[in-house]
Amino acid sequence: MAELEPLDKAIARELAADGRCSFTDLAERVGLSVSAVHQRVRRLEQREVIRGYAARLDSHAIGLPLTALISLTPIDPAAPDDYPQRLEHIAEIESCYSVAGDESYVLLVRVRTPADLEELLRKIREAAKVSTRTTVVLSTPYEGRSPAL
Repeated sequence: MAELEPLDKAIARELAADGRCSFTDLAERVGLSVSAVHQRVRRLEQREVIRGYAARLDSHAIGLPLTALISLTPIDPAAPDDYPQRLEHIAEIESCYSVAGDESYVLLVRVRTPADLEELLRKIREAAKVSTRTTVVLSTPYEGRSPAL
């Protein structure tokens, strides 16, 4: 994919900081007309540079204070690599990353309690037929940052 033009970068940067920014405010911030900003945003959406808009929820406030990273290693290396499909129905899995190294995937999960994490690990092992290694997150100085533009 081609590098973004400076104006598109500026628009993407502003929307990453404030996804609820109006086209009027956005136009002011980047120095374009409202219609030009609207067209550029629509093109960025069509090119999937902007993949959507969402509210960021505080996991503690919604009752999911325990965050963990779960590494998956296939029990049978010859098994098909369809772990994301086998696990996509499990709502506690927030993100699934294919990784290089000893593990095949790393999952980001959020649950209420250690007992819930234990049950989730059982569900993951059963659904994907993998071994797991779990890292519990103690604190999160920052997360969900947008890529540097």
